Amino acid sequence: MIYELYYWPTIQGRGEFVRLAMEEGGVQYRDVARESGKRAGIAAMLRLLNTLETPPFAPPFLKAGRLLIGQTANILQFLGPRLGLAPGSKAGRLWTHQLQLTIADFLVEIHDTHHPVAGGLYYEDQKTEARRRAADFLKHRVPKYLGYFERVLGQNARGKSYMLGQLTYVDLSIFQIIAGLRYAFPNATLKGARHYPRLYALHSSIGERPRIAAYLASPRRIPFNNDGIFRHYPELDAGRHQR
Repeated sequence: MIYELYYWPTIQGRGEFVRLAMEEGGVQYRDVARESGKRAGIAAMLRLLNTLETPPFAPPFLKAGRLLIGQTANILQFLGPRLGLAPGSKAGRLWTHQLQLTIADFLVEIHDTHHPVAGGLYYEDQKTEARRRAADFLKHRVPKYLGYFERVLGQNARGKSYMLGQLTYVDLSIFQIIAGLRYAFPNATLKGARHYPRLYALHSSIGERPRIAAYLASPRRIPFNNDGIFRHYPELDAGRHQR
């Protein structure tokens, strides 16, 4: 099967979590909105959205044969067992999905550091509020989330370096979270490896996996930029390290 991913063509965003899973899984997929031609591009994505009886709320969504699946965590829950990136037991799959939903919550808070008032306003229209939101985020919310994931990783009963003792899509998502935070808040995360050694070691090991390393070095990997979820505004990077 050749999967079809539908997401915005110029940002990593939520679609990147799906891309990482498919890259590590070694499957063929089309990144439809990034292609050109009659059945590609943003126009093809919007056409499909407007013709579905059960349309997703927004990209990303994945076409797999006759199935069309929306919501990042839902897509990963579908792909995980098929790509060997999820546990075999029902309890293990539910635990993996639970962790991914927590990552989704974290991602919303990351986005809201630069758009704390409204997503429809420009960043420049809410800079004062963004400074306050980012300061609180770095002081309170980052330690809460990363501390939780560090503890989960440390409690792994099998003593391996993965969140569930085996490689899952959650490990790939943690890689993306750490990479994004380091881009958005380079000063504030400067000493993150000391405070969250297991998570930073996981980030490094995922980045060195052959398929992921090849993907990161390829044009398929869209660079971080200030149109996506992770944005670097120096005035929001308080210079505090995470505690």
